[in-house]
Amino acid sequence: MYDTILLPVAPGGEANDAVPHVASLADRYDATVHVVSAIDTVAQTLRGPQAGAFAERVEDAAQARVEEVTGELEAAGVEVVGNVVHGEPLDVIENAIGNSGADLVVMPSHARTGLERVLLGSVTEKVVRVSSVPVITVPIREDESDAGRDDAA
Repeated sequence: MYDTILLPVAPGGEANDAVPHVASLADRYDATVHVVSAIDTVAQTLRGPQAGAFAERVEDAAQARVEEVTGELEAAGVEVVGNVVHGEPLDVIENAIGNSGADLVVMPSHARTGLERVLLGSVTEKVVRVSSVPVITVPIREDESDAGRDDAA
């Protein structure tokens, strides 16, 4: 049913709660997982040494994240391919669906509410709306340090 699964990951060291779900689905369907990280930074269009250094750090973080996730999936016995792509995240994900032949996307989802949701939106939410294939969203667990924040307000 699912031969190719796309797993978009954000640059940086944040945990991705979707990885175990992808590993389970890939194992069940003997699917290949394509891990992609989009680099969309204003610094790439700016001039000067500071902008270049920032863009390089973002790219290094994206590459490290892709390597971490692909390593975790390989350790679980999953066939996996990883890429870092320059571009707006929604466009990168849409293109990756077509280029990889993905028939399923699995993405983490932040639980934003209120003004934060209106202002920031969600790449996952946008992908769900425009994707040509099914999208499974996996809620990101809150850190225990953040768990009591809303209760105190």
